[in-house]
Amino acid sequence: MALKTNTTQTQTSTPADQPRRFIKLPKVKDYTSLSTSEIYRRIAAGTFPAQVTLGPKCVVWIEAEILSWCDSLIAQRAVA
Repeated sequence: MALKTNTTQTQTSTPADQPRRFIKLPKVKDYTSLSTSEIYRRIAAGTFPAQVTLGPKCVVWIEAEILSWCDSLIAQRAVA
């Protein structure tokens, strides 16, 4: 009978590694503190993650993408 060894590996978490979770606009606004119009302005400019359309009247965002966007702003601040 073979024994399993427990090895600890450091893993960097990327959005692809995280489970997919859809969030609605109020949660996106809560995470970012941006207004609705500013969120859509930044989406149009290509500087904010785009929404996913689930139906004719339902759009959501992928939580990992929003959190990654927030992290990238924090990283920019640390560099500057």
